[in-house]
Amino acid sequence: MSERERERYRRQILLFGEEGQERLSEAEIFIAGAGGLGSPVAVYLAVAGVGTLTLVDSDVVDRTNLNRQILHYDRNIGEKKAASAEEKLAEVNPDVTVRAVAARIDEGNAAGLVGKADGIVDCLDNYEARYLLNRVSLGKGIPLFHGAIRGMYGQATTLIPGKTPCLSCIFPNPPPEEVFPVVGVTPGLIGMVQATEVLKFLLGKGELLAGRLFLWDGLTAQASEVCVEKNPRCPECGDGKGRRRKVKR
Repeated sequence: MSERERERYRRQILLFGEEGQERLSEAEIFIAGAGGLGSPVAVYLAVAGVGTLTLVDSDVVDRTNLNRQILHYDRNIGEKKAASAEEKLAEVNPDVTVRAVAARIDEGNAAGLVGKADGIVDCLDNYEARYLLNRVSLGKGIPLFHGAIRGMYGQATTLIPGKTPCLSCIFPNPPPEEVFPVVGVTPGLIGMVQATEVLKFLLGKGELLAGRLFLWDGLTAQASEVCVEKNPRCPECGDGKGRRRKVKR
């Protein structure tokens, strides 16, 4: 670790030592989405010094994004979100590697995009792609850090193949598609919960949201949780499917 890094991460090193900081610097995390959730997740993992961040988003910046997607500014309207995010993250912390990809995650490219990442952060707004990343998580045997929001409500959980329910266990049927309301503080809070889960996982510290669904009600400023269990008949991880051989990274 260089003196520059020791100075940058001094307060964190007080918390988990140089060994922990080095573990972060050697880690690689895949972030699906550079929007309301992806923005705080990417920023806080970057400033924490997670060594490599792969950020994938196919959309362009729209003015309606700017109330919540803090990686993008007015000047970026019309640009690819991936390029806009990469620019800001390079300024936030030039000591981490950011691989920003302007692509739509689909059946043909999902596993390849995730590559050798140590974990997947679900910062998406549609369940079709979420279920796809759930399958990649199961196949590679790496955790999926789920987060979702609507209005002033949000949820988060950490899904660990073979140990916890998978996304399909908890949400066997997707909610109806809609243009949902959102205020920026909600994805900001849920995104920080997701980033915290990633850091705890990489450091081996604390208690993860494994088997627990965190629920946030911003209107009452109350948080609660629901215990979730594996579905033995789950088409994705039931009957031993969650323990299948890892797919090639």
